[in-house]
Amino acid sequence: MMTYSQTLDYLYNSLPMYHRIGQAAYKADIVSTQKLMEALGHPECKFHSIHVAGTNGKGSVSHFLASILHEAGYRVGLYTSPHLVDMRERIRINGHMIEQQSVVDFVEANKSTFAELQLSFFEMMVGMAFNHFANNNVDVAVIEVGMGGRLDSTNVITPELSVITNIGFDHTQFLGNTLAKIAAEKAGIIKDGVPVVVGESHCETRPVFEAKAAEHHAPIVFADDHYRVKFGLGSDCGRTVVNVDRDGERLFSGIETPLTGSYQLKNLATLFASIEAIQHQGRYIITPEAIHKGIANVVTKTGLHGRWEIVAYQPLTICETAHNADGVKAMLEKLRTLTYRNLHIVYGCVNDKDFASVLRLMPTSATYYYTQPSVPRRLEAVQLAASATELGMPGKAYTDVFSAVEAAKNNANDDDMILITGSIFLVADAMADIARLKSILSKR
Repeated sequence: MMTYSQTLDYLYNSLPMYHRIGQAAYKADIVSTQKLMEALGHPECKFHSIHVAGTNGKGSVSHFLASILHEAGYRVGLYTSPHLVDMRERIRINGHMIEQQSVVDFVEANKSTFAELQLSFFEMMVGMAFNHFANNNVDVAVIEVGMGGRLDSTNVITPELSVITNIGFDHTQFLGNTLAKIAAEKAGIIKDGVPVVVGESHCETRPVFEAKAAEHHAPIVFADDHYRVKFGLGSDCGRTVVNVDRDGERLFSGIETPLTGSYQLKNLATLFASIEAIQHQGRYIITPEAIHKGIANVVTKTGLHGRWEIVAYQPLTICETAHNADGVKAMLEKLRTLTYRNLHIVYGCVNDKDFASVLRLMPTSATYYYTQPSVPRRLEAVQLAASATELGMPGKAYTDVFSAVEAAKNNANDDDMILITGSIFLVADAMADIARLKSILSKR
């Protein structure tokens, strides 16, 4: 019997991981996952599910849905990716991560199948999640798509609801280089007769979704046709209060959310359209109280981190996982609502991102500290700093996020701001040793 540590070594070293090595781990089909489901006795057929795709916001919407359903009294599975610190973050039931022993037992029982099918880390994690949810009799599981939709390993489920938050340019080497092509890939999660909620309508993508929904006789709703979510009185940089209108009439007032980024307004519109869709099916009873509590307690109920997360106040220091153009634009919109004297940006990314396009969006008045996430596909800090200098955004290079944050802290005043961003994996490094991060930021 392997120990948990040995099991992690096996998973990380034997199975190709997209978030570590990139394209070499990507598979352009779901055949291996289908064979894995067969070998496991088709756990994907043994629980109800909600499937969530999108370029940005799918993680937040998934966590919101799971938290609200939990507050409504249901036993809720949640599968998300990637993880920040612990791989078990990907698989939760009512907020609790899968137990270490369950990970060991699943790997021990299925190692020969993994080898036979030559599975990737993501495929194995999907199998582990679905097996865990089936064995623990969840009432419903919220399943976040990893990438795209049509060819994503999670797309072996037939959900009660399909949700597509939005479409933007990300992973274009796999999904296509136009919004219509990317939308077609994400529309691949639409199933026969299963209702669909699309968060944001766009002239290039709306016809794609409408055609796919019509093909599958799937009722479709665009959230932004009906819902408007706006900031309410009492909002500040630490907590947001929102009001929700449906078709011009007030639906909710004074909903508190710990996710304070302005981009969350669109995510919340998608969320409310999704709640309405599942309530219409009659299987779930979701009270206004469950909605209020589920949104307010989303971090504690689901373990969500890294979405405009404040880690210190003097100077104000925020971790934000925005990593593509649309995400960065939304981040900058939120940034413009804050008051600070000088802005210090700790930035690092992976080597298969179009970082130049992202950096061109960033404020030129900020002081930059370029660093690198601790994954093999990182873009080396020295290379990043050199390229950024050519773009007119010079900054020094630092070998890890903590040295970059320390340099920013040493240069900052209490009324300045430090923003740690650029890659999910850079934020993960910072959050992996939050005590060290806070210690650096508290030094005088």
